[in-house]
Amino acid sequence: MSSPVIRLGLRDWDHLVPLASGQVTAPGFTLRVEARDTTPDVLAEPDLDGGETSFSRYVQARAAGDDRLVGIPAFVMRGFRHRCVLVRSGSPLTQLSELDGKRVGLTGWPDSGNTWTRALLRAEGVGIGSVDWRVGPLTAGESGKDRLGSRPLPPNVSVLDEGRSLQEELAAGRLDAVLTPFMPSELFTHDSRFRHLLADHADAERAYFSRHGFVPGIHLVTLRREVAEAHPELPGVLLAALEQSKRRWVRRRRVLADTTPWLLRELTESALLFGDDWMPYGVEDNAAMIRAFCEELRDQDVCREPIDPAALFPDPALAAPAVSASAVGADH
Repeated sequence: MSSPVIRLGLRDWDHLVPLASGQVTAPGFTLRVEARDTTPDVLAEPDLDGGETSFSRYVQARAAGDDRLVGIPAFVMRGFRHRCVLVRSGSPLTQLSELDGKRVGLTGWPDSGNTWTRALLRAEGVGIGSVDWRVGPLTAGESGKDRLGSRPLPPNVSVLDEGRSLQEELAAGRLDAVLTPFMPSELFTHDSRFRHLLADHADAERAYFSRHGFVPGIHLVTLRREVAEAHPELPGVLLAALEQSKRRWVRRRRVLADTTPWLLRELTESALLFGDDWMPYGVEDNAAMIRAFCEELRDQDVCREPIDPAALFPDPALAAPAVSASAVGADH
């Protein structure tokens, strides 16, 4: 009898390549990974059994009693947010605290990444209500994204007019800074009009990790509830497969490190700072991060309903991923 086929919509993160290519498998299931340019809406695509989902939107849905998605605590997108604050190249601003009272654009109000970035500002004494926020696309013409969420926006949050973009508003001086998870293409050029607010964002990020002990989670993997209920073993099997894919990718990159000029240095420094795994999966190793995120959603009034972190991943099989050494693969 053939194994059930599970279709997942995921962006093409490097650490998912072993899973997508079939080097790592999910025993008892046939996984079909569809690479996406943008985060899919799993519930809106009937052909998907699961996929990449905003952590913020998943938490908000569960808090509101919507359990149509079953979360897998594999945060396939995670990263520090200090690097996500941009200013004009000639701006006098150099500190997060200096954004108090300023005009700041961001790519989506309820977004996970922007929630974490606003948390950084709050930690520096910049209240949500003390900023003139503008929501809009980073570049003109972007579409297919819910930037506002379902809740009424605070009175100090407005939406850019149609046809305008955050990067052009920033370049023109109508914004003082922009919060964005993805960088404008010109940032990678010598004559960029923009720069990071923090000159050494990596140093600030190392300090953040030393203080909090985690790297913020942005997106996770989810399954449709009917799929998870039809195959109760699937969430645990999928978590293990995602873990094995990630571990295999790290092992191979440490051998085949010539994909960027300094990747080997980055891999070495990351291992020395974070240990063997800077992006752990499972509930146990992410408990502090999950709790902190739920608190921020409430404190920032992105979500008014009470949030019980323990209710987000109730399946005991998701506490920690099972790892098979043989499934990870050889080093060479």
